[in-house]
Amino acid sequence: MFLTPEAPYPAIGGGALRAASLFEYLAQRYDVDVIAFREPGAPDPEAAFPPGMARTVSVVDLPYNSRHLPAKIARNGSRLLRGVPPLLDRFSGQEAAVAGFLGGKSYQAAVVEHFWLAPYLETIAPAARRTVLDLVDVESVLHERCSRVERWPAAIAHRVFHSACRGLEREWFPRYSALLATSVDDARTIREIAPQARVVVYPNTIPWIPQPSPPEENAIAFSGNLEYHPNVSAVRHFRSAIWPLLRERWPGLKWRLIGKNPQGVAKYVAGDPRIECSGPIVDAIEELARAQVVIVPVLAGSGTRLKIVEAWAAGRAVVSTRLGAEGLPTCDGGNIILADEAGEFARAVSALLECAERRNTIGVAGRRTYETEGTWQSAWAKLEASGVCEP
Repeated sequence: MFLTPEAPYPAIGGGALRAASLFEYLAQRYDVDVIAFREPGAPDPEAAFPPGMARTVSVVDLPYNSRHLPAKIARNGSRLLRGVPPLLDRFSGQEAAVAGFLGGKSYQAAVVEHFWLAPYLETIAPAARRTVLDLVDVESVLHERCSRVERWPAAIAHRVFHSACRGLEREWFPRYSALLATSVDDARTIREIAPQARVVVYPNTIPWIPQPSPPEENAIAFSGNLEYHPNVSAVRHFRSAIWPLLRERWPGLKWRLIGKNPQGVAKYVAGDPRIECSGPIVDAIEELARAQVVIVPVLAGSGTRLKIVEAWAAGRAVVSTRLGAEGLPTCDGGNIILADEAGEFARAVSALLECAERRNTIGVAGRRTYETEGTWQSAWAKLEASGVCEP
């Protein structure tokens, strides 16, 4: 049984790609029943699944939540006062629907995607011989890091949610048969939170693709869900502290923001015709391959960044903060350039813009890393060796 807060397909974006990779691993070995949550008005998840891969796909319809600002303020204010993390709150209260879909069935394993659904353990455990929680990130770490870079009152909210998540992690982590972490770094953190938990590293990867080769354009690129807090703070930081240095040094250079929800960063990039927002696209890797350099100026977050794996697949040179590259098989100066301070970051990007040979060397090394360690097949081999999903 595979319980997920979002449909894995179309496999676009970090969460969907990770869910799809894990689902397809399971579907090649077992009959899999999927229970997926759906936001009001969203397409039917079942229609997007590859034919014949899931035995059944059942949908839990979430109640309507207004996206108007006053409603969002009231909703998040209530969560803050109750000390309930937003996404755990959003996906709570559907135990009866989940139990109804289980319908007395018995499973070798129940796999739960995201910490947001961890409390459903009490509903699914009676139906499964073992339970596995896939941790796309460590939520308490995510909130703690966001609290460092956000402004008041968001910083205070993140501190409250950090504390709430840490308590819930201590409660739920040891109760699962096993936990999946994105990296050795995250696995270490999880063991510090819950020493008795069994943790297996299942890295973030993407399907194997041939390297695209579109014409290189005079542009740098950043990709991701542009409403996600760590991506918003990365864009804000780059726009205020780094982009002005590059904009002056390279008069024809464009900065492309690739990904859904561009409204999340609109106020930070408005008024500059050399900043382009693509909106949702089908093939992020093809778009990244058009840029000369991919930037990852991330200052907060947890887990690992698939945007770097995608840039490697595209054969592009990457400049990232150390936190942005955390948990990935990086070699500074080899398959990536690491820089934290704004001036250092701008100089690293400029050095690559000046030298096509250097860009190509780093891009080739990144592509090699992707082919050996960044594909679904490489992640599946690690999961197979762990035996965590075996009967």
